[in-house]
Amino acid sequence: MKKWFAVIGNPISHSLSPYMHEAWLQESKIDASYIPIHVEEGKLEEAVKGLKLLGCSGWNVTVPYKKEIIPFLDEIDDSAKGIGAVNTVVKSEDNRFIGYNTDGLGFIQSLGLIPPTPQILLLGAGGAARGIAHALKQSGFRNIFIANRTRANAEQLVNDLQIGQAIELHEAEERLDDFDIIIQTTPQGMKNQENTLPIHLHKIKEHAIVADIVYNPLVTPFLEEANKYNVRTINGLGMLVHQGAIAFSYWNGIKPNSDKMVERLTEQLGGNYVNR
Repeated sequence: MKKWFAVIGNPISHSLSPYMHEAWLQESKIDASYIPIHVEEGKLEEAVKGLKLLGCSGWNVTVPYKKEIIPFLDEIDDSAKGIGAVNTVVKSEDNRFIGYNTDGLGFIQSLGLIPPTPQILLLGAGGAARGIAHALKQSGFRNIFIANRTRANAEQLVNDLQIGQAIELHEAEERLDDFDIIIQTTPQGMKNQENTLPIHLHKIKEHAIVADIVYNPLVTPFLEEANKYNVRTINGLGMLVHQGAIAFSYWNGIKPNSDKMVERLTEQLGGNYVNR
């Protein structure tokens, strides 16, 4: 039977994953397809049963189901256990469906060269922040501060992962010149979403790295503000591509060309690749 893969979420029409994976499948000469599936609220368990029954070879999971999907899988990899969220499901040779999380590692790969012992500020405490914080810890980073609109959620993340320190958003803003890397993980700045800034950047350290995991638009209001200062900015496209490439390799045993895909998606989104 022909292999097929999918991405599930709600909403799903905005996802670039189908374009990305279809291109990689063609380049790799793999006879398979990749489709987006909109899963209605309250229908996740039925959707997972359907994917299994119809012989899906693996799928990606996006918002809001990265945590909710865990009880419906046969096994959870250590990476997903530590994070408490799944973004990639792999069908094993014995037809078991195993959950992984490639988000955090994909983000770290998108960073490129960074200072050896950076002070890191993570804005947000949701699923994406959890994945990135876990990957940072696994990669040996320790000086991590987590700021969130609801401090209790930041404290929960710190306690769950046994990493870093929770601080208030206003404290993060006041201490901004302490941080070498600032990572924005909230939906603020996403197309059709709220465009207010989580914090102001007027105290940012010169030559700091400012990353936003949002990739549409390529230059979010947060990155637009950061571009006023002498800093390096990184949009979310690299994270999207690198986490997808890891998932692709889990499914097919082949690592696709990530750099070429970043260029293709940048062109498709109608912008210049702002990471510099």
